[in-house]
Amino acid sequence: MKKDRDQERQKVLTRRALMLGAAQIGLVGTLAGRLYYLQVVQADRYRVLADDNRISIRLLPPPRGEIVDRFGVPLAINEKNYRVVIVREQSGDVPLTLERLGRVIDLPEREVRRVLRDMRRKRAFVPITVRENLSWEEVSRVEVNAPDLPGISIEVGLSRFYPYSAQASHVLGYVAAVSESELTGDPLLELPDFRIGKNGVEKVHDQHLRGTAGTSQVEVNALGRVIRELSREEGQPGRRLEITLDMELQRYAVERLGEESAAAVIMDVHNGDVLALASTPGFDPNAFNRGLTPNEWEELISNERGPLTNKAIAGQYAPGSTFKMVVALAALEAGVISPQQRVFCPGHMELGDTRFHCWKRQGHGHMDMHDALKHSCDVYFYEVSRRLGIARIAAMSERLGLGRPLGFDLPGERGGLIPTREWKQARFGKPWHQGETLIAGIGQGYILTTPLQLAVMTARLVNGGIAVKPHLTRFTPEQAGLHAISAPGATTAGPGGDAGFPSMGVSQEHLRLVRTAMAAVTNDPNGGTAWRARITEAGMEMGGKTGTAQVRRITMAERLTGVKKNEDLPWRQRDHALFVGYAPVNAPRYCCAVIVEHGGGGSAVAAPIARDLLIETQRRDPAQGRPLAFVPPGRS
Repeated sequence: MKKDRDQERQKVLTRRALMLGAAQIGLVGTLAGRLYYLQVVQADRYRVLADDNRISIRLLPPPRGEIVDRFGVPLAINEKNYRVVIVREQSGDVPLTLERLGRVIDLPEREVRRVLRDMRRKRAFVPITVRENLSWEEVSRVEVNAPDLPGISIEVGLSRFYPYSAQASHVLGYVAAVSESELTGDPLLELPDFRIGKNGVEKVHDQHLRGTAGTSQVEVNALGRVIRELSREEGQPGRRLEITLDMELQRYAVERLGEESAAAVIMDVHNGDVLALASTPGFDPNAFNRGLTPNEWEELISNERGPLTNKAIAGQYAPGSTFKMVVALAALEAGVISPQQRVFCPGHMELGDTRFHCWKRQGHGHMDMHDALKHSCDVYFYEVSRRLGIARIAAMSERLGLGRPLGFDLPGERGGLIPTREWKQARFGKPWHQGETLIAGIGQGYILTTPLQLAVMTARLVNGGIAVKPHLTRFTPEQAGLHAISAPGATTAGPGGDAGFPSMGVSQEHLRLVRTAMAAVTNDPNGGTAWRARITEAGMEMGGKTGTAQVRRITMAERLTGVKKNEDLPWRQRDHALFVGYAPVNAPRYCCAVIVEHGGGGSAVAAPIARDLLIETQRRDPAQGRPLAFVPPGRS
């Protein structure tokens, strides 16, 4: 009995030993299989993961594409940017090191605070930029004092530089650091020193100028410290962009406008090339690239002459008498008055109980259309506008490019305003009055235009009625076929060509009548309002139209006692001076629009500027590609 129990117990122990052994064998087999799977089957995968921990791929910002004018003159380039950086773990006492550095180079307190703030956010071995755009003299001083500046070193990068500074600032715009709202998920935008276009051409063509990032493969340790660079692949530089501007003509236009708050546009009347687009005062785009100080920013935004506003495309002004060609052409097309029909001007016109005055107090007498444009008679155009009505004036204005944006390839273009009955009812909830039509007939009241629109209006009047559109982007051979480089509406029409632009469908005879009157404005000594500003060089003569836009209301009491002269008024209350012109008068090729804010009379102020600009344009003849010799400016 006892023997049977011992045998049973032995069998149980044996079974348990076998089960335990089997379990152990299974466990060891599973472990071996898992090791085989990880080390043999999945070897490549885990090798990649290990390399991912050891190897870091870093983006290299590409050089930004250059911007050049129509003759290849560099307008926006990349130059070496020397910057001083500090590494916290190598510096030890960072505040002391920065204090010593401040004795070697100029280091504002705000920059010190920024560096110390960045130190708390980044790892100890990550370099932090202390100051950029160091001069060679400052670099030399830092290098000489290097033993006393632990953790401080000089790095070399690329920075955007604008050789012409403020002279082309409103056209080119500027680049600056990427803001949080501009992050799109593109890792290139997250690089700390990367810059994107913020305004002007730099903004419109930012994607093409930006280029494609390169990569640097570096080996790092567990903390992320770079041990060595394993490989490098350079990115593709941004595309070179050529624009229609003639920089020497642009420079001349800015200098001719001087210190005035003013704008000037010079344009090819046939293909829409904008040769100069000047707005004064300007600003230094290089300051935006390096970073404006609070004082610099306050000075810009508090300047009453608006240096940050591109007045050529965003300044909106009453066109004054430069609008009278629109009314004249509309009247001829509608048949409400013939060119020979005369209107008597006694110096004013009565409508109900309101008197509308002519600029010439004693009146012009009997005027036909030619003389009315030549003398700029207000009463004549009061009467013509009364017969026309605001609807037909607005329709012709639209055909000539007024009252809405032109689709110009710069940001910030404004559309101006050409009022209608429907517009006033919707805007003010009031009906249109006939007196407002009279005021609109001389380019006052609600009407607003930009200098660019006035240039386009002039071009369409003198080029045979072709609805030319202005553009700034110019194709180059390397950009052939890359239509995305050009803004919508841009054209590649060559000199003398109107390809791609439709006809306005206006009578050629009516256009000739208006153009002949514009020629008399500048070339007829018997009453031409701009005769003193005429071009005397044979073959370069210009036609045009003066304009003076009031910015204040003249009361009846002031008229009785004598209207105050512009020079006796505060600057803000003085009239705007305008002039639109074209040349040569017998074969129009170029047009020009000039406005001088609060400058006074158009004939005395704006017309001489336009004359000089048209002379310079014809001497250079940008359409034929014959620039004068010039030396690009250096850094000031």
